[in-house]
Amino acid sequence: MSFTTIQAPDAVYTLRRARRDDVDALVALIAADALRAAEFAFDDETLAGYRRAFEVIDEDPAQLLVAVEDPGGAIVGTMQLTFIPGLSRGGATRMQIEAVRVADALRGAGIGSAMIRWAVEHGREHGARLVQLTSDARRDDAHRFYERLGFEASHVGFKQYL
Repeated sequence: MSFTTIQAPDAVYTLRRARRDDVDALVALIAADALRAAEFAFDDETLAGYRRAFEVIDEDPAQLLVAVEDPGGAIVGTMQLTFIPGLSRGGATRMQIEAVRVADALRGAGIGSAMIRWAVEHGREHGARLVQLTSDARRDDAHRFYERLGFEASHVGFKQYL
Protein backbone atom coordinates (compact mmCIF):
# COMPACT_ATOMS: atom_id res chain seq x y z
CA MET A 1 0.00 0.00 0.00
CA SER A 2 1.48 3.34 -0.94
CA PHE A 3 -1.52 5.53 -0.18
CA THR A 4 -5.21 5.96 -0.81
CA THR A 5 -7.77 8.53 0.17
CA ILE A 6 -11.00 8.43 2.10
CA GLN A 7 -13.76 10.97 1.96
CA ALA A 8 -15.20 12.27 5.20
CA PRO A 9 -17.92 14.94 5.22
CA ASP A 10 -15.44 17.73 6.00
CA ALA A 11 -12.40 16.79 3.86
CA VAL A 12 -10.42 14.16 2.02
CA TYR A 13 -7.92 12.26 4.17
CA THR A 14 -4.94 10.20 3.08
CA LEU A 15 -4.44 6.65 4.34
CA ARG A 16 -0.94 5.28 3.98
CA ARG A 17 1.44 2.75 5.47
CA ALA A 18 2.93 4.27 8.59
CA ARG A 19 6.59 5.24 8.47
CA ARG A 20 9.28 5.17 11.14
CA ASP A 21 9.05 8.94 11.58
CA ASP A 22 5.30 8.61 12.36
CA VAL A 23 5.80 6.52 15.50
CA ASP A 24 5.72 9.37 18.02
CA ALA A 25 2.53 10.81 16.51
CA LEU A 26 0.84 7.39 16.37
CA VAL A 27 1.75 6.61 19.97
CA ALA A 28 0.44 10.04 21.02
CA LEU A 29 -2.92 9.26 19.36
CA ILE A 30 -3.14 5.91 21.12
CA ALA A 31 -2.02 7.40 24.43
CA ALA A 32 -4.68 10.11 24.27
CA ASP A 33 -7.26 7.38 24.91
CA ALA A 34 -8.55 7.92 28.45
CA LEU A 35 -8.77 4.17 29.13
CA ARG A 36 -5.18 3.57 28.08
CA ALA A 37 -3.38 6.77 29.12
CA ALA A 38 -1.86 5.22 32.25
CA GLU A 39 -0.07 2.58 30.14
CA PHE A 40 1.95 5.13 28.20
CA ALA A 41 5.16 6.86 29.09
CA PHE A 42 7.11 9.15 26.81
CA ASP A 43 10.60 8.77 28.19
CA ASP A 44 13.47 7.75 25.88
CA GLU A 45 13.46 4.11 26.95
CA THR A 46 9.74 3.66 26.43
CA LEU A 47 9.75 5.46 23.09
CA ALA A 48 12.59 3.17 22.00
CA GLY A 49 10.31 0.22 22.78
CA TYR A 50 7.55 1.66 20.60
CA ARG A 51 10.05 2.17 17.79
CA ARG A 52 11.29 -1.44 18.08
CA ALA A 53 7.68 -2.62 17.95
CA PHE A 54 7.14 -0.52 14.83
CA GLU A 55 10.11 -2.21 13.13
CA VAL A 56 8.68 -5.67 13.84
CA ILE A 57 5.23 -4.64 12.58
CA ASP A 58 6.64 -2.94 9.50
CA GLU A 59 8.74 -5.97 8.51
CA ASP A 60 5.83 -8.42 8.81
CA PRO A 61 3.89 -8.76 5.53
CA ALA A 62 0.79 -9.86 7.50
CA GLN A 63 0.66 -6.46 9.24
CA LEU A 64 -0.39 -3.04 8.01
CA LEU A 65 -0.02 -0.10 10.36
CA VAL A 66 -2.02 2.76 8.86
CA ALA A 67 -1.42 6.47 9.33
CA VAL A 68 -4.25 8.83 8.42
CA GLU A 69 -3.26 12.35 7.36
CA ASP A 70 -5.44 15.42 7.19
CA PRO A 71 -5.17 17.73 4.14
CA GLY A 72 -2.32 19.61 5.86
CA GLY A 73 -0.29 16.43 6.44
CA ALA A 74 -0.91 16.07 10.19
CA ILE A 75 -1.52 12.55 11.43
CA VAL A 76 -5.07 12.39 12.75
CA GLY A 77 -5.83 8.68 12.79
CA THR A 78 -4.38 5.21 12.91
CA MET A 79 -5.28 1.53 12.94
CA GLN A 80 -3.42 -1.74 12.66
CA LEU A 81 -4.59 -4.53 10.37
CA THR A 82 -3.36 -8.10 10.82
CA PHE A 83 -4.07 -10.97 8.46
CA ILE A 84 -4.40 -14.29 10.30
CA PRO A 85 -4.54 -17.55 8.35
CA GLY A 86 -6.38 -20.33 10.12
CA LEU A 87 -7.78 -23.82 9.82
CA SER A 88 -11.20 -22.93 11.19
CA ARG A 89 -13.99 -21.78 8.90
CA GLY A 90 -12.68 -23.84 6.02
CA GLY A 91 -9.17 -22.41 6.14
CA ALA A 92 -10.37 -18.82 6.07
CA THR A 93 -8.06 -15.89 6.56
CA ARG A 94 -9.23 -13.38 9.16
CA MET A 95 -8.32 -9.75 9.30
CA GLN A 96 -8.00 -8.30 12.78
CA ILE A 97 -8.47 -4.55 13.23
CA GLU A 98 -6.71 -3.11 16.28
CA ALA A 99 -5.82 0.24 17.84
CA VAL A 100 -8.32 2.32 15.88
CA ARG A 101 -7.89 5.95 16.90
CA VAL A 102 -9.00 9.32 15.55
CA ALA A 103 -7.80 12.60 17.02
CA ASP A 104 -10.21 13.79 19.71
CA ALA A 105 -10.91 17.07 17.90
CA LEU A 106 -12.08 15.16 14.81
CA ARG A 107 -14.27 12.52 16.44
CA GLY A 108 -17.73 12.46 14.93
CA ALA A 109 -16.50 13.90 11.62
CA GLY A 110 -16.90 10.60 9.74
CA ILE A 111 -13.20 9.76 9.60
CA GLY A 112 -13.48 6.62 11.73
CA SER A 113 -16.38 5.30 9.66
CA ALA A 114 -14.47 5.92 6.44
CA MET A 115 -11.38 4.21 7.91
CA ILE A 116 -13.31 1.10 8.92
CA ARG A 117 -15.17 0.87 5.60
CA TRP A 118 -11.82 1.12 3.80
CA ALA A 119 -10.28 -1.54 6.11
CA VAL A 120 -13.13 -3.98 5.46
CA GLU A 121 -12.74 -3.54 1.71
CA HIS A 122 -8.95 -3.88 2.01
CA GLY A 123 -9.47 -7.16 3.86
CA ARG A 124 -11.88 -8.41 1.19
CA GLU A 125 -9.44 -7.46 -1.58
CA HIS A 126 -6.65 -9.35 0.21
CA GLY A 127 -8.58 -12.59 0.70
CA ALA A 128 -9.96 -12.20 4.20
CA ARG A 129 -13.28 -13.93 4.71
CA LEU A 130 -13.89 -12.50 8.15
CA VAL A 131 -13.06 -9.16 9.75
CA GLN A 132 -12.85 -9.07 13.52
CA LEU A 133 -11.99 -6.56 16.17
CA THR A 134 -12.11 -6.21 19.91
CA SER A 135 -13.33 -3.30 21.94
CA ASP A 136 -12.97 -2.73 25.66
CA ALA A 137 -16.17 -3.77 27.45
CA ARG A 138 -16.45 -0.24 28.90
CA ARG A 139 -16.65 1.44 25.48
CA ASP A 140 -20.38 1.64 24.90
CA ASP A 141 -20.04 4.42 22.31
CA ALA A 142 -17.48 2.39 20.35
CA HIS A 143 -19.74 -0.65 20.44
CA ARG A 144 -22.60 1.35 18.95
CA PHE A 145 -20.18 2.75 16.33
CA TYR A 146 -19.05 -0.72 15.22
CA GLU A 147 -22.60 -2.07 15.21
CA ARG A 148 -23.66 0.80 12.92
CA LEU A 149 -20.91 -0.34 10.56
CA GLY A 150 -22.27 -3.90 10.45
CA PHE A 151 -20.21 -5.63 13.15
CA GLU A 152 -21.89 -8.00 15.60
CA ALA A 153 -20.93 -8.60 19.20
CA SER A 154 -20.52 -12.35 18.79
CA HIS A 155 -17.86 -13.58 21.24
CA VAL A 156 -16.58 -13.05 24.75
CA GLY A 157 -12.87 -12.29 24.87
CA PHE A 158 -10.37 -13.35 27.50
CA LYS A 159 -6.86 -12.05 28.21
CA GLN A 160 -4.00 -13.13 30.38
CA TYR A 161 -1.24 -10.61 30.90
CA LEU A 162 2.27 -12.03 30.92
